[in-house]
Amino acid sequence: MSITVLKGTIVSAPALGELDITENGYLVAEDGKITGVFPVLPEQYAPAAAEDYGDALILQSPADLHLHAPQYPMLGMGMDLPLLDWLNTYTFPTEARFADPDYARAVYRKLARELIENGTTRVCMFSSLHREATLILMEELERAGVTGYVGKVNMDRNGIPALQEETEESQRETLLWLEQCRDFRHIKPILTPRFTPSCTDGLMDFLGKLAAERNLPVQSHLSENTGEIQWVRELHPGCGQYWETYAKYGLWNGQTLMAHCVWSDERERAAMRAAGVTVVHCPDSNQNLCSGTAPVRAMLREGLKVALGSDIAGGDRLSMFDVAAASIRASKARRILDGWETDFLTVAEAWYLATSAGAAFFGEKPGFAPGNALHAVVLEDGDLPHPLTAAERLERCLYRRQRNAIRAVWSAGRKVFST
Repeated sequence: MSITVLKGTIVSAPALGELDITENGYLVAEDGKITGVFPVLPEQYAPAAAEDYGDALILQSPADLHLHAPQYPMLGMGMDLPLLDWLNTYTFPTEARFADPDYARAVYRKLARELIENGTTRVCMFSSLHREATLILMEELERAGVTGYVGKVNMDRNGIPALQEETEESQRETLLWLEQCRDFRHIKPILTPRFTPSCTDGLMDFLGKLAAERNLPVQSHLSENTGEIQWVRELHPGCGQYWETYAKYGLWNGQTLMAHCVWSDERERAAMRAAGVTVVHCPDSNQNLCSGTAPVRAMLREGLKVALGSDIAGGDRLSMFDVAAASIRASKARRILDGWETDFLTVAEAWYLATSAGAAFFGEKPGFAPGNALHAVVLEDGDLPHPLTAAERLERCLYRRQRNAIRAVWSAGRKVFST
């Protein structure tokens, strides 16, 4: 049996708005699974060599439930454009370059390493439509220590000549990709219709049946931008709302992730709650592309499942610490839009969305619960002014971190980064 013992100031998010803090505590795992957090090390673990990080914060590692791997090279580009113009001007030409496997390898190796260096160990990620590049992405993520889901994008309309499939080609390549990615241990496939305007009815029908036959999760976009919503109405006049274009093909259930949902009204939110769909809030992207400010407080009040995503390259920051802080800022803007009638997110709430809420999509319990896989980040803040409480230190780390703050990262029980 392999025993891991980490000593430090242990902070976790066991429920929305709550922090569980154990100062000078011990986080223990057996064979990569957490057995508990203890103020005093239990006697049976005394023979194990503890990794003592002094007063450093030991946190749950965050989960990024929406990002586009092939957009990594264009971070910070095209932020003056609205969504649909940005896609055609920057995104589609950039993603077309991933037809070159060597280029894909070079980019994805850097991306995977940067994720780990930022403490992100779980992802739900879009690749491009290229099967070989998608397999390379899965390989590089697994090698770096990232876990989660990757999807080969499906799009058979409204692309550009260099980035669009024929319907039968998309179906064939998806099936072949699923066969070829079976041996990955920590990175699994997720079906990925880019969004409704990119997929014909025939392709959506195929993906819905495939999801049901193989019990596969699904990720896509929903109600991000008003122009996009109007386009969907024109493409699907028989559907009353955007979400119905997914539901009618079986792509709407408890294994579905929908990014953005900026303009989802009460009826669309009710449909998400009833089906168990997870909303992925992408505050940076929503602001950068002038899409709007998602009603996150309303979603939480109504009982929806909400997690966070960096959404690079609509979002310009890969660190989920930054994304958590951005979600707080966005909620304050939303409060103003709502006439000061909705509360903004607290630090504890934002950190829950960045960690436990995202981990739930992978079947994990909130916080450092016994039985969870060990996903943890050790964060040093000793160069910044003290004294502060552990909760105040976490708040500061969301907004400001010292240089080289992350000292170590564990992913699925494995130590994958240390300084």
